[in-house]
Amino acid sequence: MGKSSNNPLVGFDLGGTKMLAIVVDGSFKEIGRERKKTKSPDGTVDLERIMKTIRSALEQAGVGKIGGIGLGVPGVLDLDSGTVIDAPNLGWHDVALQKKLENEFNCPVRIINDVDAGVYGEYRMGAAKDARCTVGIFPGTGIGAGCVYKGELLRGKSGSCMEIGHIPIVPDGILCGCGRTGCLETVASRLAISSAAASAVFRGEAPHLTSLAGTDISNIKSGVLADAIAAGDKVIEKIVRKAAQYLGKATATVIDLIAPDLIVLGGGLVEAMPSLYKDEVEKTAKASVMPAFEKIFHIETAKLGDDATALGAAAWVDHEMES
Repeated sequence: MGKSSNNPLVGFDLGGTKMLAIVVDGSFKEIGRERKKTKSPDGTVDLERIMKTIRSALEQAGVGKIGGIGLGVPGVLDLDSGTVIDAPNLGWHDVALQKKLENEFNCPVRIINDVDAGVYGEYRMGAAKDARCTVGIFPGTGIGAGCVYKGELLRGKSGSCMEIGHIPIVPDGILCGCGRTGCLETVASRLAISSAAASAVFRGEAPHLTSLAGTDISNIKSGVLADAIAAGDKVIEKIVRKAAQYLGKATATVIDLIAPDLIVLGGGLVEAMPSLYKDEVEKTAKASVMPAFEKIFHIETAKLGDDATALGAAAWVDHEMES
């Protein structure tokens, strides 16, 4: 660890339905954690709820003074000022998160995109440890990605980058949530897969998924899709494999651009079906990159699971303090 190593660090994940705080010691060994629903009963996400979660994790760890707090946050961020410019899932606009938490806990605070934090966590202590250039790709409700090059996160002037989910992949495709058409998310996100799977149920082509979830897209989650495939729903397997192939096509584009030596696949879909995703993405990527790049990369599945973002955020604030 860097200059923050004299005291424990807190890593915080604000990117899911449940917020997670993990306290780690100087060796990044977990010494405390707390998880709470991200939104309060009235549907809001307030700073006091975040602070209480951090305090509870610190109480479990039995520590008071901390060396720093890193937070993985979804949305559009100003990384230099530590401001959340726009986070629709949280209902936040222009929230000076870094400043507010620094005043509360009297320690350095850094915010980072939640996917970037997950990729950085895999680089520091997971599947991408010590890679020269690694790209992490996390298909879920959307599709996020991040890149670590020689120990530094690839970023824009003031914000994050690597919006792989919005690479145009299908000419004249369907409308994406970003306002464009044919984006990768429209054909390879869990929402896109669940929608296609629900249509298969409606047509009577997926008997096992019918009994597991019916046509309600909100019930067709990653684990349910995996269970339906394991039970023999061939059409669902075909839908998921096709989505993974689209992901492989987009991955090939990234490889042609920056030639990473390692691609890490993570997120709920990959955790539920690791072999399927690894095989399809790797096969499609190798068939799609320029021939000179076929052998320069390999693909691994993420190792840190749900802890990746929190651990990566803790590692990032440590890195920032060292820098």
